Amino acid sequence: MENFCVLRALAIDFNSFFASVEQQERPELRGQPLIVVPVLAETSGAIAVSLEAKQLGLKRNCRVAEARRQIPGITVVEARPEVYIAYHRRLKEVVESLALVKKIQSIDELECELSGVLAEPKRALRVAEEIRAKIYAQVGRCLRCSIGIGPNWFLAKLASDIMKPDGLVLLDEADIPAKILGIELGDFTGIGENMEKRLRAAGIDNVAKLYAADSARLRSIWGSVEGARFHDWLHGGVQEREPVKHSTIGHSAVLSPEKRNAPAALAVLHRLLQKAAMRLRHEGFYAGGLRLAVSYRDATEWNDDLRFNETQDTLHFTHVLNQLWARRPKAHSAKAPLQVGVILDRLLASDLHTADLFEAAKESSRTRLLGAVDTLNQTFGKNSVYFGGAHGATAYAPMRIAFTRIPEPEIEEIDARRGRRLRPKQVPPSPPPAAEE
Repeated sequence: MENFCVLRALAIDFNSFFASVEQQERPELRGQPLIVVPVLAETSGAIAVSLEAKQLGLKRNCRVAEARRQIPGITVVEARPEVYIAYHRRLKEVVESLALVKKIQSIDELECELSGVLAEPKRALRVAEEIRAKIYAQVGRCLRCSIGIGPNWFLAKLASDIMKPDGLVLLDEADIPAKILGIELGDFTGIGENMEKRLRAAGIDNVAKLYAADSARLRSIWGSVEGARFHDWLHGGVQEREPVKHSTIGHSAVLSPEKRNAPAALAVLHRLLQKAAMRLRHEGFYAGGLRLAVSYRDATEWNDDLRFNETQDTLHFTHVLNQLWARRPKAHSAKAPLQVGVILDRLLASDLHTADLFEAAKESSRTRLLGAVDTLNQTFGKNSVYFGGAHGATAYAPMRIAFTRIPEPEIEEIDARRGRRLRPKQVPPSPPPAAEE
């Protein structure tokens, strides 16, 4: 087992990130309870809750109507993903000036690597304080963060959760397990609701018993090697996590009341598909399958999928989408759709793709055509050019920030660096220097 005294990871968790950014941008909101929602509607759920609202008992995902009942006068703010991404990039730059950012865990969480002199406890704590001070000075005082330091990211992340907001906690061999005994099982990364039930069924109902369990027992409870990895991380080991494989690209949308009919829902699906296809090309993949999903107001659901030779061709995806839509059960045609989604799966990296012998010329011309469409949309803004199936639904599929993916505004909205020019502006050559007399 590795020595706990060796500190290798520093985790930074930006507290109530979206809400904190709004308070930094709008001074009148500072110190006030607020929630951030994807859409301004009483039924919308909060994707972020300010620290002030949390202190009054409000939790993430609560509905707007519920938040108003619980905290009369609470401010409700519509999400602005582009602003949050811009702040994320600025914060990352600040952190990178003082420590190596090993991995972006999410838009509000960074994993830093400690080595050499930075791995000494006193120096690690000093660097953490320097990071926080520089964030406050260069980005804004509202951008509060909790920082954890430990022998691996698992324990550093756990340390960052122990004290919020503005916490700074270091976990080493002298602190484990004493300092973590008060933590709930469900608060550990890797222990979801189902795994917590399995642990309790096995007689492990607190952290002391979890820490005392050996590797073989946890592997048995998990039913996989993940249990052994969890044991290793909890005891200060540095076994690398398995990389998350990129297996699907997709989008979904909750339909507004006027779109809860079959023709409008189909148009929204086409819009979602076109956005997914653009991401597919940008990220360098081909897709060999397409899946549709529809949920209805009566709580029923329908989904179906088709497989095909891998492609990046939006027109091909469009034909497949229409085929799937036509396969819906007849009874569903009278139902009011509530939410729709489209997923491209069976992904294949571009460098592994071989064009079909009889389709190579067509694929090449389509690739150039779709590349031109993508360039136009990146230059002049999304939906500057779109396929007709999405007509009437181009406002759908706005940019959303997921836990595991930070979107790129330059791809999904508009690339401001292009200056609305398809080709870089030609700078005239400098005149030759005058001849010396």
